[in-house]
Amino acid sequence: MDKTEESFLVNRIKSVGFAFKGMIHLLKTEASIKVQFSLALIMIALGIYFEISSIEWMLQTFAVSLVMSIEGLNTAVEKIADFIHPDHHPKIGIIKDIAAGAVFIASFAAITVSCLIYIPKFMA
Repeated sequence: MDKTEESFLVNRIKSVGFAFKGMIHLLKTEASIKVQFSLALIMIALGIYFEISSIEWMLQTFAVSLVMSIEGLNTAVEKIADFIHPDHHPKIGIIKDIAAGAVFIASFAAITVSCLIYIPKFMA
């Protein structure tokens, strides 16, 4: 393995470490991520209880991951906006609202997926 390949591999490993650190920071410090993580655990428990299909697991996993990922990006947008302009500013408010709106859209999609999976199982 030459020096370029080694540094590429080392840099990828470091990148994964930074990403893991960021995920842990989100879980420890952000209330909304804590709530969504708790909901994800409930969804996993329901999936196990109802023995959902592989496709249902894929859809559920994708939906939960999408919401949590976008929530992480929303948090990053809020932190950057607060750093750039700590005082209230209407344009910063709009930027934060747009980022929150993205979380809302993903959450609505996740709720829809959950309803499509679980309502029939509760009705049976």
